[in-house]
Amino acid sequence: MKVIVISDTHGNLDDSFDLLSNLKDIDMLIHLGDFSKDVEKINEEFDLEVYNIKGNCDIGDYNTEEEQIINLKGKKALLTHGHKYGVKMGIERLYYKAKELNVDIVLFGHSHVPMKIEYDDILFFNPGSITLPRRGSKKSYGLIEFKNKLKAKIINVE
Repeated sequence: MKVIVISDTHGNLDDSFDLLSNLKDIDMLIHLGDFSKDVEKINEEFDLEVYNIKGNCDIGDYNTEEEQIINLKGKKALLTHGHKYGVKMGIERLYYKAKELNVDIVLFGHSHVPMKIEYDDILFFNPGSITLPRRGSKKSYGLIEFKNKLKAKIINVE
């Protein structure tokens, strides 16, 4: 199983469409907010299972959840944008939420800066932004693969 994780596209989908058009054997796409409406366009173009949550810029979107817990090949994953946990300053509050919910994986965005940290047997994974990177990071997305075990990596886009 291959999962693409993106966040913070902010209506700039050209890079996302180029990326998705060139990837093979993708089973799922997870969009972690800002802009949740971008997922409607992705759904029109690609035949994928898609999960979508809303971020702080998704004002007026009353149909999309702010958080979701999903099962990824037996791993319990929390999907959140991250703004309610102050992720630009650190992941401490997100860590406590993960412990409270007993999740294995936390997927989040908001900072536009990629991050992959394993702490206390929890994977904290932020794909960065494929359109608007910040703090000197490059345009990026996440790839999570399940073969014998979970492998997560940040992929920079040239």
